[in-house]
Amino acid sequence: MPELPEVEIVKQSLVKNVKSQKILQVIVRNRNLRFKIPRNFKNILKKQKILNVRRFSKYIIIEFSNNVNCILHLGMSGTLHIVKKNKKTLFTNLSFYQSPFLPKKHNHVELIFKNLKVIYNDPRRFGYFKIFNDPLKLKSFFSNYAIEPFNKNFNLNYVKTKLSDKKKNIKNHLLDQKFVSGIGNIYASEILFESKINPKKKSGDLSDEEMQNIVKYSKIVLNSSIQKGGSSIRNFVNTSGDYGGFQKYFKVYEREGKKCIKFNCKGKIKRVVISNRSTFYCNICQN
Repeated sequence: MPELPEVEIVKQSLVKNVKSQKILQVIVRNRNLRFKIPRNFKNILKKQKILNVRRFSKYIIIEFSNNVNCILHLGMSGTLHIVKKNKKTLFTNLSFYQSPFLPKKHNHVELIFKNLKVIYNDPRRFGYFKIFNDPLKLKSFFSNYAIEPFNKNFNLNYVKTKLSDKKKNIKNHLLDQKFVSGIGNIYASEILFESKINPKKKSGDLSDEEMQNIVKYSKIVLNSSIQKGGSSIRNFVNTSGDYGGFQKYFKVYEREGKKCIKFNCKGKIKRVVISNRSTFYCNICQN
């Protein structure tokens, strides 16, 4: 599943390619995603101009000229592909996982513009589209989500208020979208490594310094991944033929048994399973 940096890269690609463009045609080949695509989906979006594309957490939000907002969640296996009419592009995938090429099967939705089309592919069909005609309903949809790590209010005071006396381990708290939005399994491990915090440590036992490190390195790690083009967990290349580069800089994720890269640390990277998710940490500097 793509995390915040990967979704941010997809958003940036959509802004570059379809912002201010009008949808000429909508093709829905399969309504049966995680939530059924509304029957009036085509009529709502057809001939509408895209005013902007935003991201919140792991969601893409497309703003249309008829005051409609359409959100897209890529789920476990959803990808967006751009196919240009007058230019043969070998690599079509905007996402940072799965095949870089447009698959022949499971292309469920097509948004057709003047010079290109955006295709939604999803073999497992856990992704979904939702339409909002009312901005208040859109706001309500996200009301159960916490602020993002990039929010200026994600600071020491916020973390102390949320985590004081909590018995849940800090790894699970970082994955809890009611605590902070957008962090997934990969980046939680990387953030905790940089913060020198054991992922199994109770959140309520964190010192002020450790909490401040979580704030600091959440921003640093996610920004670094965005700058490096996202993570290529499954041999991804984007529409420019470039690999997402952050996986080259993983310090703990999927490095089980390897030496810790920190200077003068003699530790090794260990793997444990926390809430059915693989978690990686150094047995010395995160002890």
